[in-house]
Amino acid sequence: MDLRPHLEKFEQRLSEVEASLSDPRVLESPARMQELGREYARLKELTDVGAAYRKALAELAANRALLTSETEAELLELAREDVARLEAETQRLGQRVLEGLVPPDPTDSRNTIIEIRAGAGGSESALFAADLYRMFTRYAEAHRWKVETMDSSASALGGFKEVVFSISGTDVFKRMKYESGVHRVQRVPATEAQGRIHTSTATVAVLPEAEEVDIEVKPEDLEVTVCRASGPGGQGVNTTDSAVQILHKPSGLIVRCADERSQQKNKAKAMKVLRTRLLDRKIAEENARYAAQRKAQVGTGERNEKIRTYNFPQNRVTDHRIELSLHNLPVVMDGALDGLIEPLMAHALDEKLAALKV
Repeated sequence: MDLRPHLEKFEQRLSEVEASLSDPRVLESPARMQELGREYARLKELTDVGAAYRKALAELAANRALLTSETEAELLELAREDVARLEAETQRLGQRVLEGLVPPDPTDSRNTIIEIRAGAGGSESALFAADLYRMFTRYAEAHRWKVETMDSSASALGGFKEVVFSISGTDVFKRMKYESGVHRVQRVPATEAQGRIHTSTATVAVLPEAEEVDIEVKPEDLEVTVCRASGPGGQGVNTTDSAVQILHKPSGLIVRCADERSQQKNKAKAMKVLRTRLLDRKIAEENARYAAQRKAQVGTGERNEKIRTYNFPQNRVTDHRIELSLHNLPVVMDGALDGLIEPLMAHALDEKLAALKV
């Protein structure tokens, strides 16, 4: 496929965006500036990739020409090595150009709020929820993302009945959205005296963080109550009315945050979670109307389906969406998720390109 016409379109659009960013009318709109800024960054990366792609193509053609004209054995061997290297490079860069042909999901660049809840399996499911929380935080650390706990409810054996946390950084939702769904674990619980394998589940909801312009929340629609935080947290948390609970009357959504010692900080965090859940609901309603055209990771029935199984006796993790199995479960549980997420991203890209008939 000749990608040069697509590269020319990227370059043309980049010039248009650059001109818009200096328009006084655009400067007066922070939301529009932010939108154009994101598009500029994306197009600048694509044009840089395009330049590298053109250069690699030219070098590849030159080395292939050497193979037909050169007779000296040493030079022929060097040319063959360069051809092999440049073929791999042009394929890699070409794939990145193809990714740019798919209209970007505006939520991909958002920071993300993740909610993990214990499912079927009692105390074992709560322990598994804690394992998933650790896996995601280790993955975030590897990508230099920032993790901030919003709220949690601990179980008796040290797991989590529920834990809510945010991850901020570059392209967080773009990668983490593939973790939304039901995760299943098969292993011998620590409390199992007979050595029997149990099957437990935990649900993971991955939500793109809402921005002020996405959702309007009226003060009169909120019922805010404060109370004393419970559980571990130290003297300041447990002896002051710092925990905040917000009821959004129109939707019936209730959000609670008790992680900070400051009531104001807990309220700010709770509002962030509330906006995000309202955005998730809004996306769900839109997806329901256009379900025949587009399936999304957030807010569809897919969240209720088993997406992945972690089988400890067999040292195997299987993603059921693309029937991919890896036999390095301890490494995955330690946060090495790219081996699962990147094939899922590639599969989603192939489906989108097929829909565009590229």
